[in-house]
Amino acid sequence: MLLPEFSNLPSYMQNNEVRHYYDILTHKKVDLLFKRFFDIIASIILLVILAIPMIVVAVLIKTDSSGPVLFKQKRVTTGGKVFSIFKFRTMYVNDNEKNSQVTSGSDSRITKVGHTLRKFRLDEMPQLINVLKGEMTFVGTRPEVERYVSKYSPEMYATLLMPAGITSLTSVKYRHEEEILDKADDVEKAYIEEVLPAKMKINLEYISKFNFFYDLYVCILTVVKITD
Repeated sequence: MLLPEFSNLPSYMQNNEVRHYYDILTHKKVDLLFKRFFDIIASIILLVILAIPMIVVAVLIKTDSSGPVLFKQKRVTTGGKVFSIFKFRTMYVNDNEKNSQVTSGSDSRITKVGHTLRKFRLDEMPQLINVLKGEMTFVGTRPEVERYVSKYSPEMYATLLMPAGITSLTSVKYRHEEEILDKADDVEKAYIEEVLPAKMKINLEYISKFNFFYDLYVCILTVVKITD
């Protein structure tokens, strides 16, 4: 996983703010390479180990509500590329198409099984496929939908220099995000104006600190904190 030429990035990313973080990452190409090797090896191993648990989850989803087992949605990753993220479906069919694309803990769209899957992040297991394909990585900025990426400041676009991640320091700190949004009168507005900027600040700090062993630390921290 090497950095593309700065001139090959989308025009909206070719600004001074992004250039600052790009220059930081140019000195970490070995760590980026190790990061990709780890993604490939770990995703293959985990897909084999989790094959049976994933089948069990699939059966529970089909038993709980009608509809497909997997939920696919367009998200944004490295260099502003759009890809289809895979998750286990946690909402009732058609409800995923409602206007708001963020959810609160009391969201009526979430199924019974969905609540448990979200609590322990089991709905994200299919993202191992995205990691293996190179669309995502284990540690990186959580991928947003295009409508929220369009709200980014020039500096925030720097988070698109690296692949979208399954987990991050942001994911750990905001692991109870749905409960936070429960308190908002307007969930979408609260996410865009309050939560998103706060999360992006942490994501930008991650780029500055990034190295392969720091990623391992974030992975371990995620496992430790996931049941809090």
